[in-house]
Order: sequence, then C-alpha cells, then structure tokens
Amino acid sequence: MTGGHQKEFGMNESPKALRLHIGLFGRRNAGKSSLLNALVGQDVAIVSPTPGSTADPVEKTLEMAPLGPVVFLDTAGLDDLDAPLGARRVERSLRAMRRVDVALLVLDGPCWEAVENDTAARLAAAGIPFAVVVNSRGAADACDAAWRPADLAAMVPVLWASAREGWGLEGIRAALARLAPAGTLKQPPLVHDLLPEHGTLLLVVPLDSGAPQGRLILPQVQTIRDSLDGRCLCLVVTEEQLPQAFAALREPPDLVVCDSQVVHVAARLTPPSVPLTTFSILMARAKGDLVALARGAAALTRLRPGQTVLVQEACSHHAQKDDIGRVKIPRLLARLAGGPVETPMLAGKEFTEYAGDAAAVVHCGACAITRGQMLARLDEARAHGLPMTNYGMCISLAQGVLERVLSPFPEALAAWRAQAQLPG
Repeated sequence: MTGGHQKEFGMNESPKALRLHIGLFGRRNAGKSSLLNALVGQDVAIVSPTPGSTADPVEKTLEMAPLGPVVFLDTAGLDDLDAPLGARRVERSLRAMRRVDVALLVLDGPCWEAVENDTAARLAAAGIPFAVVVNSRGAADACDAAWRPADLAAMVPVLWASAREGWGLEGIRAALARLAPAGTLKQPPLVHDLLPEHGTLLLVVPLDSGAPQGRLILPQVQTIRDSLDGRCLCLVVTEEQLPQAFAALREPPDLVVCDSQVVHVAARLTPPSVPLTTFSILMARAKGDLVALARGAAALTRLRPGQTVLVQEACSHHAQKDDIGRVKIPRLLARLAGGPVETPMLAGKEFTEYAGDAAAVVHCGACAITRGQMLARLDEARAHGLPMTNYGMCISLAQGVLERVLSPFPEALAAWRAQAQLPG
C-alpha cells in the first residue's frame, strides 16, 4: 500500500495526477467559465451573468489538443469582497494556485488594476508560468493588439480572444503548450530505467481487505504500464507466491517491487543479491524529491514519546477500520519513538498550512496529486524547518529494511545514512 486512500484506476483514462493542471484566475464575470467552455468545445462549466456563479475552485477533467489529458481549475472571482463568504472564496482561489502547473489570468477587456497586478505577482512568486488573456466581447479586428499592462513582466504573453465569438482560442492552446513546465506533458520513467534492456521485473501485490475488488491500485497499474513501455518482462504475484515465482524464473529478476505493508515478507524471501524496493519509493522518486524524503526519514530515528508528527494525505476519503494514516502509521511511529506520539491528520487536495511545533511530516504516496503539487508541499515543509518523508519509508524504517529498499537509489541511501542516528 503506497499510502492514503487506495486509488482505483479506470483503465481507459489518464489519472488526474498525470494530467497537466491549468488554473483560470480573474475577476468575477471576467469570462473564465465561458473561456473554459470555448477552449474545450463543451459546456463543462456553468455560465451565468450573475457575479459569483463559481463559488469554489471546480476541477474539470478532459482532453484538449494539443495538450492531451488536462485538468482545468475554474476559480471564484478574486474581486469578491462580500463578507464573510466573499473573502473565503478569494482565499480558496488563491490556495488553488498551489495545485496548478500553468495559469491563465483572464481579463474582461483591457482592464488592469490592483486585483490583476496582485494576482500576477502571486503567480510569479509561486513560479507558475502564466499568460494574460484579454476576453473581448467584440470582433478580432477591433482589439488593440499592442495593449500591455505597464507592470507586467516582459516574458508573460498577452493574448486576445473571445469566448463568445470563438476567435483567439488556438493561440491560447498553443501558449499553454509552450508554457507547460518540462515533464508535465511527458512523464519520466517510473521503473523501467532501473532495469536493463528487456529486463525482468517482479511485482509483489497483496490482495488484502484494502485492495479494491477486481482492480489494482493506481501505483501498481502505473508500474505495470511503465514496465511495458520499457519493453520489460513483468511478473505480478502475491506475497505467498513469491517463492514460487523465484523458482519459476530461470534467472533472478532484475528488480523486485513490493507493497510497503508486505515489505518485511518480501525482504525475507528475496535473495540479498536481488535489488528490492517498494511502490511507495518509486512514487516518491516520480512525484517528489527522493533524496529529501530519505533525508526526512532520518528524523524518525530521533523521535521521542509525546512529540508531534504531522500525517498528511493528498485526498479525502472514508477512513477504514485499520486506516493506514489514522491507525497504522501512528502505531509504527509509536514503535519508533518508544511510546505514543501525537499524529494530527492533514488531509485533502487543498494544501494545509503547517503550524505548531512538530518533529516531522509523514506524507502519503501522493498518487492523487502531481509532481509539482508534491514538490510544493516539500518546499512548504522545508520553509517551516520540518523534515518530510512518506508512508512507505516510515513503514520500511519501522520494519528495519529501509536501507535494503533504498539500495537501488545510491544518492537517496547516502542522504539517509548521513542524517540518521543509527544504534551502535
């Protein structure tokens, strides 16, 4: 189990976490929802002349050429000053910036005032590439193509378009493709770069009560697909079948990947000469900074009873009886500390501000969020002086096999060893 809610996978759709996230920001009635509908050629967002029709950030998952699978975040107007709900809507729209890879700042005509200037500054400070879109209500030949806000950075494109008339949309699509950060349109390898050409991958997948009926969880499916993309041989077994799998193979596999919750079994049954890691560590490498997360795991070796460890998940879900974040991780942290520790839960796609005195953050596997979103969470933890690691590393540490599962990643292993206070 890589951590958090066990995300199921629809076999014919790209997961949200692998899609480019595009944010639409601007004043009320600037035409954000109308522009979204025009860009994708569908009525996916509610359009109304009444200001404030979009009350909260709304996700729209779809396909859009030339970008492919994307997620649009349609946000509430940033000029909504109606107390008390207006301020909360604005706050949530600003918080949504942390979830996007690229943004469009939509204007209702060539109007640039304090709201737009502040939004542009926030996007720039967050490192989010964006374009300004002047949503015109007239014909293309009536727009002032030379108009540009005086305070806007030179590298930010200013585009004219009309959601109502349907012109200028191709220019926006092309600009989004140019602005998209490297890696968001083409994901890096998850596992096949760790294997030789035509190598053999052995996956250990438990079928426990947390496994969705008739399906595999998302990280498992992604690993299988990535191995196929790399033209590798992939064999999937349960932990009980692991000895049988080794016996059936003429040569040992090049890599064994297991669910974190059976890592103690996999480590015992896998010969020391065969590299072993977990789905969670593969996801940590793909979604975040594996070296930083390995360094963060070392903080758990210094835990003491009564300290606080923040437990963070990337999605909200119905807690199961033996929930990993609410039951299993606290139990393992208590084992590491030698007594109970405080483990407040921070859950949801909306980023939770870190506050108070804590020893570390233990994050889920991040299968429901993008790499950019996970890196933003790492940056936030670092800014608060909080070491961060993830569920899988915490479990492997508590089981005494963290060095074994980090061995395929020498840089991460070295970072862990440099920070850990190991007995003896």
